[in-house]
Amino acid sequence: MHRVAVTGWGVVSPWGNDPTVFQQAVLNGHSAVRPLDERADAPWPLRAAAWIDHFNPRDYFTASQLSTLDRTSQFALVASRNALQMAAVPQVKLNLDQCGVYVGTGMGSAGTLESTYHSFFAEQSRRLKPLTVPSSMANAAAAHIVIETQFAGPNVTFCSACASSAIAIGEAARKIRYGEVSLMVAGGAEALLYPGVVYAWEALRTLADIDPIEAKRSCKPFSKNRSGMVLGEGAAFFVLEAWDHAQSRGAEILAELKGFASTSDSVHLTKPSVAGQARAMRAAIKDANLQPQEIGYINAHGTGTQANDSTEATAIREVFGSHAATLPVSSTKAVHGHLLGGASALELLITLKSLRDGRVPPTANLDQIDPECALDHVLVQSRETPNLRYAMSNSFAFGGTSGVLIAAAVP
Repeated sequence: MHRVAVTGWGVVSPWGNDPTVFQQAVLNGHSAVRPLDERADAPWPLRAAAWIDHFNPRDYFTASQLSTLDRTSQFALVASRNALQMAAVPQVKLNLDQCGVYVGTGMGSAGTLESTYHSFFAEQSRRLKPLTVPSSMANAAAAHIVIETQFAGPNVTFCSACASSAIAIGEAARKIRYGEVSLMVAGGAEALLYPGVVYAWEALRTLADIDPIEAKRSCKPFSKNRSGMVLGEGAAFFVLEAWDHAQSRGAEILAELKGFASTSDSVHLTKPSVAGQARAMRAAIKDANLQPQEIGYINAHGTGTQANDSTEATAIREVFGSHAATLPVSSTKAVHGHLLGGASALELLITLKSLRDGRVPPTANLDQIDPECALDHVLVQSRETPNLRYAMSNSFAFGGTSGVLIAAAVP
């Protein structure tokens, strides 16, 4: 069994592509959530979302490349490039057969599909773009990354709704732990802020009402007055390596992936289960060879919906017992939105940087804690955690799939 080192990370977020700037915005509770009707590019429902408006794909790709790149793939490529650059992978010679790519996404290439349907049904066009199929494949992002890196090992895309990238990262770590590969690029990306997709979520009645005073405060995880989630977009990717492989090439080890578990609720398509979520957390703790009281921070799934937040809080209390009263918990979806398949990757980045920096972020907009969600919530401002050693990141998806990751700080 090999220890799994994190040697690089990259992000595409509403605050730019610098992980430090991104983390600082999250620590400060700086919300990227805005009313969708501020966008003039389409008719939008009266809801809020967190979108990226600084990203110009022509800064990163040629016109020829863009002909096959959906926005999801663009985000994934830029974030993975940055992670590889941080890990100094381009500067070393690798055994490419021992390197692979695992990607998580929930809705794949939603933008390409929506524009295709618009051309076909609204414009009555019967001449669609020749590269529509390769652009819209759910595994397109992973394929582009392996083509760019020339990695010849495993290349798999995971699509399990909101747990997709947690599973991609966790399974990539397992490949390394069992000695099947020496290096993996793993993460998640999502770009789903298109009218048809947003209206579909609107129909499900899970989106938050716009806060009447400040739209940026629309998502309120664990709050008594929460009304739903806000959608977001972006990507986060990591370079994972066998510990000895990272050391042999002189790479800086940023953190360790210590444990992972994925379980099924087996109850309902959209209703979460306390038993299922508790089962996943316990399994991840066991996989990490830890005791519950050793976990020092939880980055919660915390979507801001009525059902999810109370279920997750109850599951945390069930797993951690009396330790839950002093175990810092926060959800950061209030400021960066819910990236669905990309959410767990973005939130793992926040968790890893919190481990490294000794400071955990707050749950923004949590003014009235719901008694059913009683935990040691990090309120208003970030909290110093100088002795933080192990942290958990939770992801719980529609379909009942859970993905829980546990990371360890590097002394």
